[in-house]
Amino acid sequence: GFGLQNVINNFVSGLILLFERPIKIGDVIEVGGKLGEVRRIGIRASTVRTYQGADIVVPNSQFITANVTNWTLSDRARRIDITIGVDYASDPVRVQELLLEAIRDLPGVAPHPAPMTAFRGFGASSLDFSLLLWTRDVDDRLAVESEARVRVLKALRAAGIDIPFPRLDLRVREGALAPGPLPPPSAPPA
Repeated sequence: GFGLQNVINNFVSGLILLFERPIKIGDVIEVGGKLGEVRRIGIRASTVRTYQGADIVVPNSQFITANVTNWTLSDRARRIDITIGVDYASDPVRVQELLLEAIRDLPGVAPHPAPMTAFRGFGASSLDFSLLLWTRDVDDRLAVESEARVRVLKALRAAGIDIPFPRLDLRVREGALAPGPLPPPSAPPA
């Protein structure tokens, strides 16, 4: 009884997919934590090819009852968000100018909406910025993002702006500590 109920559920879900078309062959979707391209939509199940090269057979009821993200339902354009932290001594206005200059004329970046930057906040060891840009095709996203990061790094280095990394000062003392309050720190050597 339960097996037949699942078969009928998947069959009806397949009909819904074929007529409503919330997903189509070639769409980039995320279902059940897996991201891939829809390769086949069948009556009982559909095939999704992941970017690692695996084919996943997904029961059609998953597309109807579970959360499905369709990255290409309305169009193939996607936003790329790049987060950058720079040294506190940096001029925020100059950093934002450099970020936009770095990606100017980068192939694959859509002119509309125009790329933009935002000063996001004060980090533990950096001033934090975001560079937001759009690519026309989700398939180009990784290449465009990688090239944008390379250009940003080169531009910041050429301008003498450092990208800090977290630092930790550690003092090591010899011997075991006795229970109780810690002794006051000694003065650093001159």
